[in-house]
Amino acid sequence: MRFQTPLVPARLIRRYKRFLSDAVLEQDGREITAHAPNPGAMMGLAEPGMRIWLEPNDDPRKKLKFGWRLVELEGGHMAGIDTGVPNRVVGEALRAGQIAPLASYGNVRAEVKYGAERSRIDFLLTGEGQPDAYVEVKNVHLRRDGDWAEFPDCVTERGAKHLRELSAMVAQGHRAVLVYLVQRTDCARMRIAADLDPGYDAAVRAALEAGVEMLCYDTHITTEAVTLRDALPFVSA
Repeated sequence: MRFQTPLVPARLIRRYKRFLSDAVLEQDGREITAHAPNPGAMMGLAEPGMRIWLEPNDDPRKKLKFGWRLVELEGGHMAGIDTGVPNRVVGEALRAGQIAPLASYGNVRAEVKYGAERSRIDFLLTGEGQPDAYVEVKNVHLRRDGDWAEFPDCVTERGAKHLRELSAMVAQGHRAVLVYLVQRTDCARMRIAADLDPGYDAAVRAALEAGVEMLCYDTHITTEAVTLRDALPFVSA
């Protein structure tokens, strides 16, 4: 997934009201307000003074002319904070057959209504002679210890609801797959942050018991693009 316009560097002043951030552009010292497309806690990724990367836009329909996309980390690593990016990355990878456990499906549809509550699944995969595969994507960018990526970074009742809906699809004879996409380059494995959301941890355990598949992949992140890289171990306990 390539960014639509070249990113520009800035220094973060503050993040506030969940979706807003103030920053100073490196190129001219101008202070601007940027959209921060992330409803989570963003622990360790929103500290004042951090070097961040913004995507400019000239869309007259948008009040804010910059969108926050990346954070620079120690050791030359990067983290992506835009929670809309994982669906685009995984969608491209699914259509290119790059996710091995799902590569046999020839048809990929996004945002399809499903289930008793008429929710929208991120991707519905279909293929001749195979059960339909319902694929949900989650953005992962929390790291607190060693090389562990963790999800979630705050309580997510919506995430637990998605797991229950995926379990219901398995009960109906379909495949249900949750893809955790790690949007940072300094992690080598993933686990559930049970201390931050015990309810989500319980929902994951129930979903695994029901037959929901859990996949985890890391990403290659540059100021030009974010792309799928390798499968990472997912540790559920």
